[in-house]
Amino acid sequence: MEKYKVLEIKQSVFEDNDRQADSLRKELKKEKTFLLNLMSSPGSGKTTTVVRTIEALKDEMRIGILEADIDSDVDANTVSKTGTKVIQLHTGGMCHLDADMTKQGLLGLGTEDVDFAILENVGNLVCPAEFDTGSSKNAMILSIPEGDDKSLKYPLMFSIVDVLLINKMDVIDHFEFDIEAVKEHVKKLNPDIKIIPISARTGEGIDEWADWIRTEVKNWNVNS
Repeated sequence: MEKYKVLEIKQSVFEDNDRQADSLRKELKKEKTFLLNLMSSPGSGKTTTVVRTIEALKDEMRIGILEADIDSDVDANTVSKTGTKVIQLHTGGMCHLDADMTKQGLLGLGTEDVDFAILENVGNLVCPAEFDTGSSKNAMILSIPEGDDKSLKYPLMFSIVDVLLINKMDVIDHFEFDIEAVKEHVKKLNPDIKIIPISARTGEGIDEWADWIRTEVKNWNVNS
């Protein structure tokens, strides 16, 4: 006779979240709002990249930003200086956002006047990769100072994103970073991934990044 019951709660949580994520994606499709889930380690340059993205696209699209952090409103304050619609989400200690949290954030932001929304997820290469937020596409940033071995240590993150931004290219000469080795390994994990080297500080590669967004938003709306 069993002395205790075993409940596989992790699988149950993921299944429920996946259903909510699919539902949210369908809602966004109807509203013609494209949601990009942007993930990375802390300090990779997410917020600077978001600001650069806003600057590149603000005259073409109505943009909204969701800034997720365990605490503080530093990033939302930075983004607000661009004049873009932004909301700060506090996760209460959670190291990721799930579909329900994302939906709450979108309701707070308001999507009726947003064509393109960026969810700047909590800085973490583990938890955010496990939870579908309901986004249209997933992107991540790997910065040069983090090292070229991150795809070996955190393969799930690299395998679930549609585009990889390799940031801080302006300092690559100061680090032992084998960009070709990174590309080769990431492509083995994720053959269809788009890889774009950028420097959010100098603007290098931002045009190519903006073009990728334009294409994806257009396809999202055409197929709505």
